[in-house]
Amino acid sequence: MGMSLEERVRSAVAALLHAAGESQTDLAAALGVSQAQVSRRQSGTAAWSLTDCEAVAAHYGIDVLELLAGPTRATEALPAARRRVPGRQAAIQRPAAVEGGV
Repeated sequence: MGMSLEERVRSAVAALLHAAGESQTDLAAALGVSQAQVSRRQSGTAAWSLTDCEAVAAHYGIDVLELLAGPTRATEALPAARRRVPGRQAAIQRPAAVEGGV
């Protein structure tokens, strides 16, 4: 049957981090959790909750269903403005304020 839903989410998060040129620390800050919490979720020690998934999707500007669909759909949905430009690591756009809050 392929990947489990949890594996799909972990793969999608890893793919989005890579595509956006972000670290687990960047994502953790956006979600208001510690880098260790993101690391545990990504290693499978802890699970990404549905609430987490909604927050991750909002952070990357994609629909939560695209995140749940796995890495291919998630990265295809990533807005161009959120993608890192190869060779221009310093040019990552940082929003001045986190939208929505918790």
